[in-house]
Amino acid sequence: MLTVTKLSKSYGINVVLQDVTFSLNAGERLALVGPNGCGKTTLLRILMGQEKPDSGGFHWTPPNARVGYLSQGSDFLDNETIGSFIHHMVGDLHILSAELETLAREISGTGGNAELRGQYDMLLDRIERAAENSGNVQTTLAGLGLAGLSAGMPVEHLSGGQKTRLGLAGVLLSHPDALLLDEPTNHLDLDMLVWLENWMLNYRQAVLFVSHDRAFLDQAATGILEIDPTTHCLRAFDGNYTHYLEQKLAERERQMQAYQDQQDEIRRLDRASRRVRSLANFRKGGKADTGDKFARAFFANRSLETMRRAKALEKRLEYLRSEGRIERPGRSWQMKVQFMDAPESGRNVLMMTDLSVGYEGFPLISGINETMRLGDRLALIGPNGCGKTTLLRTIAGMIEPLHGGVRLGSQVRLGYMRQEQEDLNPSLNPLETILHEALFTETEARQFLSYYLFTQDDVFVPVGKLSFGERARLMLSVLVVRGCNLLLLDEPVNHLDLPSRAQFEQALSNYEGTVLAVVHDRYFIEGFAKTLWQVENGSLRRLEKEINF
Repeated sequence: MLTVTKLSKSYGINVVLQDVTFSLNAGERLALVGPNGCGKTTLLRILMGQEKPDSGGFHWTPPNARVGYLSQGSDFLDNETIGSFIHHMVGDLHILSAELETLAREISGTGGNAELRGQYDMLLDRIERAAENSGNVQTTLAGLGLAGLSAGMPVEHLSGGQKTRLGLAGVLLSHPDALLLDEPTNHLDLDMLVWLENWMLNYRQAVLFVSHDRAFLDQAATGILEIDPTTHCLRAFDGNYTHYLEQKLAERERQMQAYQDQQDEIRRLDRASRRVRSLANFRKGGKADTGDKFARAFFANRSLETMRRAKALEKRLEYLRSEGRIERPGRSWQMKVQFMDAPESGRNVLMMTDLSVGYEGFPLISGINETMRLGDRLALIGPNGCGKTTLLRTIAGMIEPLHGGVRLGSQVRLGYMRQEQEDLNPSLNPLETILHEALFTETEARQFLSYYLFTQDDVFVPVGKLSFGERARLMLSVLVVRGCNLLLLDEPVNHLDLPSRAQFEQALSNYEGTVLAVVHDRYFIEGFAKTLWQVENGSLRRLEKEINF
């Protein structure tokens, strides 16, 4: 259905994509993976005709295939409402039927023009799809948490997450021949993720998508397309994300073994060539002055033969050290997160008594009586809008409780990471931010920031101009230098790519403090949380047993 051949793209001297080649067939769901900035979004934009490649190309089969595209920032028309957007994406049957009648009259008047007949067939197909999808509107909106919104509500009144979900609903309801989805799992809670997984599993057309949700990749992907940030080339792997990781690990182990074997061979050849060269020089110098002509000829021939052996060994050694060299497998692109030692606190870290949280007298969660103890790892889960973020803000002292109280334990130092990193000063750059937080020299601060992938001139970019992913990395670095022993994390991995998520989880597992995290990443929950707090119907309940999502 889609064939991409030797596609390359650069911005100035910065190469983004190099000789990218792959195919996408009906029924396949291929996931694009790679670190932030490696070219995933650029590739999707090229396939949608929003950017042009420098070389190479692609084609759809058939050429008039209808492609649905979800970008990271969905664009809506001015003064557009939820209802008008859905009608536009699904197709208004009355308008489409009127267009069909007009086209039919034109065809009859021209005696059956082939181009008009093609347009007629395409319009008829759109009408059939619109009729089919009109009955799925409410189901789709409900699955994405939008059922309670009025059709007349202006899109501009929606939150960023709601706009993303509305854009996704529109793309799905348009029922295209192929889907290009750029991070469709952003702003979806656990129930929405499961709904989208089931929808994609029942979709019989082609899908190319970008996601950092590993459980979603395991459930939905039939293949993985990896963009290497160093070579800028693309490699295809069969199977889901777990199978891809297994293949990468086996490949790394093979390369490491080959590298070690070659290093052993280089050391052996180096020793051998030194011995042979020494022997050749000895024979040449030690026997050259003998008066016996036969002996001189004998040792000259032996010396020449030994010199040839030495040169052959040295040539082989030079080859292994240059064009025949096997590179040592490098570490994956990732942050180097290491939390500093958390200062000790009392055994009871956080106490909530008869707590109710909400806004303007309207409670979202009521009757909370819970205690967090030293070393607890808690994941706070529940549908979007149920009050999870409100609870964190109440604990952090940013808003007052509606009822009851919140009390921190002895020696507790609280660190709060908000979803959009609002605590960062937009006018400061990363270097100034860290120097404000810690007694570092500029050299020490730049070294520290390099662990979070801020290098060279990156440290001078104002926070207000950083991407959400870059801000998330910077906020993590701030929490690290503060040495907090109670962390409140609101969607901490939302803007982190796959390697960075894994590294953050590993660092968090070694953290000696206490953590309460709002998170929808199921791999993160399973690997990090000892206990779940679930918000449901305005109440919070503790779940000690393992839950299979």
